[in-house]
Amino acid sequence: MKGLYFRLVIACSVLVSVLLTGLGIVLGQFFSLFADTVDLEIQRKYWIFLLVTLIIAFFLSMIVASKMMQQYAHPVDKVTNIAMQIAKGNYLVRVQTEKHEYDTELATALNRIASNLQEMSTLRVMEKERLKTLVESMGSGLLMFGREGTVNLVNGVFEKTFGYSKEELDGKTYKSIGLPTNIENLIEDVFMTEQVIEKQVRIEVGGQLSYMGVYGAPVIGHHGNWLGIVVVMHDITELVRLEEVRKDFVANVSHELRTPVTSIKGFTETLLDGAMHEPAILQEFLVIIQKESDRLHLLIADLLELSGIEREGFSLEFVRVNVKETIENALKIVSGKLEHKNMELMVNIPDYLIIEADTDRLIQVMVNLLSNAITYSKEGTKVTITAKKTAEQAVIEVQDQGIGIEQAELPRLFERFYRVDRARSRDSGGTGLGLAIVKHLIEAHGGTVEVKSTIGVGTTFTIRLPFSQQT
Repeated sequence: MKGLYFRLVIACSVLVSVLLTGLGIVLGQFFSLFADTVDLEIQRKYWIFLLVTLIIAFFLSMIVASKMMQQYAHPVDKVTNIAMQIAKGNYLVRVQTEKHEYDTELATALNRIASNLQEMSTLRVMEKERLKTLVESMGSGLLMFGREGTVNLVNGVFEKTFGYSKEELDGKTYKSIGLPTNIENLIEDVFMTEQVIEKQVRIEVGGQLSYMGVYGAPVIGHHGNWLGIVVVMHDITELVRLEEVRKDFVANVSHELRTPVTSIKGFTETLLDGAMHEPAILQEFLVIIQKESDRLHLLIADLLELSGIEREGFSLEFVRVNVKETIENALKIVSGKLEHKNMELMVNIPDYLIIEADTDRLIQVMVNLLSNAITYSKEGTKVTITAKKTAEQAVIEVQDQGIGIEQAELPRLFERFYRVDRARSRDSGGTGLGLAIVKHLIEAHGGTVEVKSTIGVGTTFTIRLPFSQQT
């Protein structure tokens, strides 16, 4: 048993024992003070009586002292026990100040300390949870190294990107992790210079080429002490791809515009130099200029059309549309091309297939697909249009018996200005924007478009459209 009360009882018992022992020694000399000759039997009885009296006095003194010390020492022991629990991290304990003996300034102060520590602990747990959530919710990979270069913190995005786990990285240095060389060099530069370094790097992860924007910075404490470094890695592969698409688009637009403009300018200059006075040459050149002007007009019209579709705020006018009637209207537009190439048309569309769509835009999609099918097919071949109803969608297929497309070309088929056969496409009068317009219009309807093709056999475009539009 420990505590102030126990120590006071021990001390009091020792003190009373010493006092009573001294008193016993003094009283034991009673007979020698008054008479030298006293019967030994009387002295023996006197000693027994004195010893019993002293023992009774000792116990009575201890009982009284214990009661008094309990009143004052027990609350101190109780408060001490509470303080020890608080020191061990139990901030929920409190001194019960409802009892009079515990209602002291010390108990009140201790309760206030416990309450403050509990609030601080709760805030610390909340902040730690927020930091953990923030780190894990980042869309970028995060690495934090201590001053010795060992890993202190890593988030899930980094693990997923590079295929590591926290257990594998625990205690490792940046040189032993196995990071790409250019990222490792950046980390080393930050350690050496203690300066912020930002760099765009190209790495290969899992056999795929990716681009990363890597940002490394030293971590400085409140008092200016250097704690380590933090490295953030942003995946900018899509941004780089979009930048390449933008550059290709600008280059393609420039090229597509320059070709007809150059032709028009060249033939016009030739006519002005004197060829205009020869009727045969004049007629031939004017026909070429008209053709190139039509091509230029068509290109600009398709560019404006695609720009309008991609512009924010673009909307469609949805109505209930009979798919068979809509496709028949599209066939009327391309019927001349079909007859010119003596091609056969097969249509298999149910009468009851009704969807919510923009009629004009759906006709535009079908005209583009049918024009492609006719253009890239030989004379006397067949174009097949089928439509069917599934549980959730309407499926429309346009199949031709054309030249086909290489499998490597299919993923880029819907890019703007992308042509499988550039020379033939340009000769056919195409702008290279038709399939891009098709893709955007179908996605605006909430649908999808896919393509399958076999060289020398033909190509099939499959459109999937929802029955109704979500409002």
